[in-house]
Amino acid sequence: MASVITLAHLRAHAVARTLFAPTTLPKAIARLGFVQADPIRAPARAQDLTLRHRVAGYRAGDLEARYPRLTVEEDFFVNYGFVPRETHALMHPRSPRATWTAERQAQADAVLDFIREHGVVHPREVDAAFAHGKARNWFGGSSNASTQLLDAMHYRGLLRIAKRESGVRLYALRPEQPVETHPADAMDALVDVVLAKYAPLPMASLGQLVSQLKSAVPQWAHLRAAALASARQRLPQASVDGVSWVWPAGEDPASRRHGLRAGRDRVHLLAPFDPLVWDRRRFELLWGWAYRFEAYTPAPKRVRGYYALPLLWRDRVIGWGNLAVSQGSLRAEIGHVSGQAPSDPVFAQALEDELARIAEFLGLRDLAQQPPGRR
Repeated sequence: MASVITLAHLRAHAVARTLFAPTTLPKAIARLGFVQADPIRAPARAQDLTLRHRVAGYRAGDLEARYPRLTVEEDFFVNYGFVPRETHALMHPRSPRATWTAERQAQADAVLDFIREHGVVHPREVDAAFAHGKARNWFGGSSNASTQLLDAMHYRGLLRIAKRESGVRLYALRPEQPVETHPADAMDALVDVVLAKYAPLPMASLGQLVSQLKSAVPQWAHLRAAALASARQRLPQASVDGVSWVWPAGEDPASRRHGLRAGRDRVHLLAPFDPLVWDRRRFELLWGWAYRFEAYTPAPKRVRGYYALPLLWRDRVIGWGNLAVSQGSLRAEIGHVSGQAPSDPVFAQALEDELARIAEFLGLRDLAQQPPGRR
């Protein structure tokens, strides 16, 4: 007889499956399927904050430093980030809906010839060689037109990110690869990557994520509805409190081992884009309160802080932390949804241990913590 799935099962399943035992960097990226990137450092970039829980001995900056040797690509998926090369291949050749003018195509062809001759190039080398001038960017400001062209060529799969230099993307030609997967099969595979990253998911959230695949495969936008319908037919699901949930085939949310793993006496401070946090709909269903990313919210309107990190205690997200580095020490301001920290002394030690892990991850020489409490 099949187990009756409860919200407690889904909560434990979500925690246990994504906070797997720390492994190597390549294996962690392969298991996650996608690591979202963000340039803000507070106190480290989102990709590093995500990987530190899942990679043994991980230090801030390891992904960028090791990227040239990994079988990983920077690319657009449901957001911008890092994907295994096999997933990258499923999305290309990418055909954006907007076609280039003849002038723009000629510029791209000239840049391709330049990169073919020079190998890995910095955007300033391209700008110096072609003097494309300035152009309006996504934020309404001005940036080098050469940089925008390189970004567009990367998105179309003409170029790849070879490495970064002081955070700046360096470009190289992307090797041509044969198309071996039928579009419908590729879409099913991409949906499976999405689900493996964020499951268990409310069906409505899966629909949102499948819609966001338009960034990954604009050439197959017309296949998204069929891919979602296929997922509804082939994947296990259950209705819990009137909400339809879905998860990968072969997994059992009611498994006792999920509860054992998720119930460990451990604190995790999670990145705003961590798999446990990203889907705000699921977050509210599982933990009963609304988390919002407030970095772009005017300071007077912030509720929890510029870059508040959700605080997971056992299998419950009970608060948040704002972290900063000052004079070589980690400063932590901890808030709690209930207004106060758990009285269990085990929690206090677990929080101290997590802050010590973060200090080590950041390479800090010592640790300083402000008294916890709601601001």
